[in-house]
Amino acid sequence: MLRIEKYAAIDIGSNAIRLLIATVIEKDGYKTQFKKTSLVRMPIRLGADVFLGGKISDLNYTRMKDTMTAFLIIMKTHEVVSYRACATSAMREASNGKEVAQKLNKATGIEIQIIDGNDEAAIIASTDLKHLISENRTFLYVDVGGGSTELTVFSKGENIVSKSFQLGTVRIINDMIRDTIWDEVKKWITENTKEYSKIDAIGSGGNINSIYRFSEKKVGKPLSYFFLSNFYKKIREYTYHERIFELSMNPDRADVIVPATKIYLSAMKWSKAKNIYVPKIGLADGIVRSLYNERKAKLFEVKK
Repeated sequence: MLRIEKYAAIDIGSNAIRLLIATVIEKDGYKTQFKKTSLVRMPIRLGADVFLGGKISDLNYTRMKDTMTAFLIIMKTHEVVSYRACATSAMREASNGKEVAQKLNKATGIEIQIIDGNDEAAIIASTDLKHLISENRTFLYVDVGGGSTELTVFSKGENIVSKSFQLGTVRIINDMIRDTIWDEVKKWITENTKEYSKIDAIGSGGNINSIYRFSEKKVGKPLSYFFLSNFYKKIREYTYHERIFELSMNPDRADVIVPATKIYLSAMKWSKAKNIYVPKIGLADGIVRSLYNERKAKLFEVKK
């Protein structure tokens, strides 16, 4: 007999807000299955507000409120048993971030948890990513967002070291990064990967997922440094409008994909990684897994 439930995660990022609904299927004696049932992405670029003006604008607060209201309806229709909303870099740095979270909670009933970079990395690491890194190998995990980039070194299944940098795609296109940030990231990567003779990269984020679709690679196959380098050269030759029209990119992807590719390429170069794996796992997947584990733990306590 199958036990089927739906969980939802709301990821409030600097470039977009996403709702992931996942169906969790249990069968005695078998591994629990997590299937992505629905993914809704709203291109509300909070980072443009925060990194330029320091706070979330009234316009984007209204858009967030409308989005959360719509998400509630979608979750109700799917009969979601549990959900959680997490916000990252933009709301974390906004001077009115906590105030906006409280207003949204009052208006919609959705409680937003504002998390830091380390929390974000830990949530993502709780996903199926652990099956990829559990082998006797070393990986540099690179999660590129609109406001920040999270880096983690995994070796033999263990989290060795992590750090979050204020190097994000929305910051870059708005010229809102420190002059020294690239050097800081380079130093951290080289120092924390130099002892490993062979290292691969793992890429996370909407941009690397988009690049992977362009590659037409079979699921599970990595992208090479050579491919990524050629892709970077290609998209730089196109204008913003040409990327939208000729490459069929979404308008809010066509600008940030260039700096995102540069970040992934740089991380691979500095770590000497020849390949980057793209498991298409992110914060929302980690939130769903956390909710499921918490629910299972409570049910176990009740049975005891």
